Amino acid sequence: MVSTKTQIAGFEFGNCLMNAAGVACMTIEELEGVKNSAAGTFVTKTATLEFRQGNPEPRYQDVPLGSINSMGLPNNGLEYYLDYHLDLQEKEPTRPFFLSLVGMSPEETHIILKKVQASDYKGLTELNLSCPNVPGKPQIAYDFETTDRILSEVFAYFTKPLGIKLPPYFDIVHFDQAAEIFNKYPLKFVNCVNSVGNGLYIEDETVVIRPKNGFGGIGGEYIKPTALANVHAFYQRLKPEIQIIGTGGVLTGRDAFEHILCGASMVQIGTTLHKEGVSAFERITRELKDIMLEKGYDCLEDFRGKLRYIGSIYLKIRRKEKRCSPLKKVSS
Repeated sequence: MVSTKTQIAGFEFGNCLMNAAGVACMTIEELEGVKNSAAGTFVTKTATLEFRQGNPEPRYQDVPLGSINSMGLPNNGLEYYLDYHLDLQEKEPTRPFFLSLVGMSPEETHIILKKVQASDYKGLTELNLSCPNVPGKPQIAYDFETTDRILSEVFAYFTKPLGIKLPPYFDIVHFDQAAEIFNKYPLKFVNCVNSVGNGLYIEDETVVIRPKNGFGGIGGEYIKPTALANVHAFYQRLKPEIQIIGTGGVLTGRDAFEHILCGASMVQIGTTLHKEGVSAFERITRELKDIMLEKGYDCLEDFRGKLRYIGSIYLKIRRKEKRCSPLKKVSS
């Protein structure tokens, strides 16, 4: 029987699909909707230390081939999402979820992570190094020296499963430089990619979002080639202990298949989820399973990372992987 089960950091998930932080995850009601859908898990809105209103409206616009947004990190604050996670741990102790977070400064990031470290939270934490839409705040992950310093400081005290969300990189040397830094630390995953910033979308003679005079992050179909390139580049370069979550341009089961083919262990859905709602998880899962069945694949490990190159037979370049090996659930 075809299975889309997967695992990250030893945690088992019944499906490889989930939401992307920023979509259907602001409130507990939205998170419950994702949790009770065909998705394997959810990630919260990226939490800051305190509640943030975010950028002024309109700040998100669906467009024909995707979306443009400049949200500005609106969220209900760390305690809101952390308390919800702790409550879920009591109600559903065998099901893992993701908590996304970032500070508005390196100092605040450490305050947040130390709160999580001191709590009873047992799930996975995503440190968002890629938010491009806060005026005056650069994307941390484009500054390799700062990224290295922050990770060094974080892992001096943070011992729970931690991964990072990344902006897209475009130069091969940047993949090399970033991977060299990430491989120094006990990261559990990297999430590739956040929206591609900064774009403009114009209707008639006017931009469609208000913040930053219309500049915003681009998502949806526009960015799939960039997302796939980032997933595969990091799959080639990162040590096997650091898994990949693929995000960007996932409209169909074929798109999810390509992310996994490039090396993703899980796949996040953003723009399509915003346009279609949580029913997208069931449809895309069904389409992915149909492709797997047609190709004779029983599980994700049959094809994950096995992208073929023109003019050569496929060579496994990164790791030996057991074919459809049973997943072991980690007790935390």
